[in-house]
Amino acid sequence: MTEFIFSTLEAIGFAHPLHPALTHIPMGMVIGCFFFGLVAFVTRKAVFLKTSLHCSVLALIFIIPTIFAGYLDWQQFFGGTMSIFITIKIVLAIVLTLLLAYSIRENIQGAGVGKMFLLYTLCLACAGGLGFSGGEIIYGG
Repeated sequence: MTEFIFSTLEAIGFAHPLHPALTHIPMGMVIGCFFFGLVAFVTRKAVFLKTSLHCSVLALIFIIPTIFAGYLDWQQFFGGTMSIFITIKIVLAIVLTLLLAYSIRENIQGAGVGKMFLLYTLCLACAGGLGFSGGEIIYGG
């Protein structure tokens, strides 16, 4: 399947990895929900959590195709070779997905500003770890 997808894309002139094109959407939304959560926390105005909710929903929607694209790229460009950074990315992607789903549930149920800010901070930490690990895979030291 991986070979078919990449050969089809290459036939139309697209020979790049898929994951980088998608990763900015969920990562940007995680940053958004963190900052709107921060504003809610600092001002103690829960109204800003509504925007955080929207950001986290969009992040959760796009994290699934982003993970799938990452898997395809890993198979195509790295032959599915495991490394410590691949393992870290797999674990953090799962944790981030679960945290986003949990934060959505908690936000909808009216959790307090402090709890939501903590959840969004954990999401941001996962996003940072994912970005760092990805950078080490591509640019490694």
